[in-house]
Amino acid sequence: MVAAASVVAAVGTATGLVSALADPPGAVEAGPETVRAPRVAQARPEPSSPSPTPSPTASPAVPSPEPTVRASPSPSPTPSGRRPAPSRLYRHPDSQVLDWVRAHPDDPRTAVITSRIADRPAAVWFADFTPATIASRVRAVTSGAAAQGQVPVLVPYAIPDRDCGGASEGGASDLAAYDDWIDAFAAGLGSGEVVVVLEPDSVAQADCLSRSARAERFASLERAGRVLKAADPKARVYYDAGHSGWNAPDRQAALLRQAGAGSADSSDGVFSNVSNFHTTAAEIAYDRRVLAELGGPAGLGAVIDTSRNGNGAPGDDAWCDPAGRGIGRAPTLGTGQARIDAYLWVKLPGESDGCKGTPGTFSPSYAYDLASS
Repeated sequence: MVAAASVVAAVGTATGLVSALADPPGAVEAGPETVRAPRVAQARPEPSSPSPTPSPTASPAVPSPEPTVRASPSPSPTPSGRRPAPSRLYRHPDSQVLDWVRAHPDDPRTAVITSRIADRPAAVWFADFTPATIASRVRAVTSGAAAQGQVPVLVPYAIPDRDCGGASEGGASDLAAYDDWIDAFAAGLGSGEVVVVLEPDSVAQADCLSRSARAERFASLERAGRVLKAADPKARVYYDAGHSGWNAPDRQAALLRQAGAGSADSSDGVFSNVSNFHTTAAEIAYDRRVLAELGGPAGLGAVIDTSRNGNGAPGDDAWCDPAGRGIGRAPTLGTGQARIDAYLWVKLPGESDGCKGTPGTFSPSYAYDLASS
């Protein structure tokens, strides 16, 4: 595996919400999760062949390290003229880090982990293919957020041939089943603001598919965006742009265009750096180039996963719980950057890629290292 790319390793463990909804373990939680056995939706194993080198101007050659955690800027309209940013992102009340904090009030690491990780909003992943309950599970999250006047971040992660048969393999049996699952997912969105990070790696990693299978996947993703936005006109749907160390911007934009990311009917833009470590500066430069190459409405923007990029990517391109990383910018919907709609914590810091613990499980030592770097 090469570290230039990033493939979600996701698998989930049960949380309070899972128990409350009587779903199988791993059904939903705040932070990357996955499916069947060891959990793998987080720091992501890389594709089996080297990724193309981005063009030299895709991002700064040596981006400055990010400070560990900054206060979020006050929400304000973005320079691109998109609608005003809502005031707050939703922190889901059930997650592995919160479970650990509640169970270890006297641990000397608890205060740091609580203030810098557990108290911050993170995405909720839906990686188990459970068609009968997906609508109610999504509704439980969106209604909880709406009750607090906050905006949840949801990650549908059930595309067939997920992770090209790698550590996060799983998902729906075929695209027809996936389309039905998306219909049910959309039924749970409600009518409030929601951010949807649609299928990490589904576009950037599509080279493992045949040309016809890739075209079919992209058609299904374009349909998914349309269905989600039709179900909830306030939903913002973002498509997979990989990250600044993976595909060159023009190539990534060409793939995204085929998947419907350039159409206002299905897309609000792109996301990058999910479960990876590239600096915010590198991702901003890269995402702007991808959006320029993509075309489409001027209002399309990008969201960036800043959960572990405070110190940038490791020099050796390690992807599995690499040492010396740090949490990045705090999650916010008000970045103050043109065409950058949000900084999000899509992967919950402290959940292991498989080297600091079983993949997908919370490691307090790893969390503490990230929070104190």
